[in-house]
Amino acid sequence: MSSAPRPVPFLKGHGTENDFVILPDHDGLLDLPPAAVSRLCDRRAGVGGDGLLRVVRSTVIPEGRALADTAEWFMDYRNADGSVAEMCGNGVRVFARYLLRAGLVKEGLVPVATRAGIRRVHLTADGDPTVEMGRARLPAGPDETVTVTVGDRVRPGRQVDMGNPHAVVFVDDLADAGPLTEPPAVAPAAAYPDGVNVEFVVDRGPAHVAMRVHERGSGETRSCGTGACAVMVATARRDGRTPAPGAPLRYTVDLPGGSLVITEGVEGEITMTGPAEIVAEGVLDPDWWDRSRSSR
Repeated sequence: MSSAPRPVPFLKGHGTENDFVILPDHDGLLDLPPAAVSRLCDRRAGVGGDGLLRVVRSTVIPEGRALADTAEWFMDYRNADGSVAEMCGNGVRVFARYLLRAGLVKEGLVPVATRAGIRRVHLTADGDPTVEMGRARLPAGPDETVTVTVGDRVRPGRQVDMGNPHAVVFVDDLADAGPLTEPPAVAPAAAYPDGVNVEFVVDRGPAHVAMRVHERGSGETRSCGTGACAVMVATARRDGRTPAPGAPLRYTVDLPGGSLVITEGVEGEITMTGPAEIVAEGVLDPDWWDRSRSSR
């Protein structure tokens, strides 16, 4: 890759307080080593965020070329530690909000390419975006459950794949999750060779739950969109509920940063509705950016 253009513009956005640094890099010119991403996401030494959204044309990134006929724009998502991730549900809403704000798309149904495939965002100027999140994949039989350990307590967890991996644990109190400063221990390790997001869930009422989450590569975050989808599906199955013709399932999922509405249709398709906001924009100091990229 060629050197990053100078100066480097950025924006800051969030969805239910799951916050992101947004880097417009339409032609794929930025060099983004993990150390530079980590510095950008550092809340004391950088801009600060739970992750980074690079906005790039699908044609110029290897993972996006096969999707370019459907989606012009690829969401290159990185965790706060610089590692690459498949998807981010809150991130894709913020990503689409940026595209509309920048005049790169119009209101309506906006396809976004990700490493987990195409995600279509129903986007208006004023309302909360709704994302078509695809179908949840739930292993069956003995591979259905894993165990999650916090302190000296071992609990069963439900495996759910939303394009990225999740372990959903039901608890009596959200404090049972502990401080979440370190990743909870999940076994067997082979169930999640690339790491896992762990959600701790309590009931709030009919079709209404609350959760905390430890996101791989980021730690505890104020919200996780794919995690909320995984929680909704795991909760519905625990409740013995599946969608029926004309009667989709709809759950409200409360997170520390706000609430998301998750719906499962009769064919298993999941949609997520929630806020997405752009809160600031600026320019990275060129010398700081160069130092960050060189500290590999």
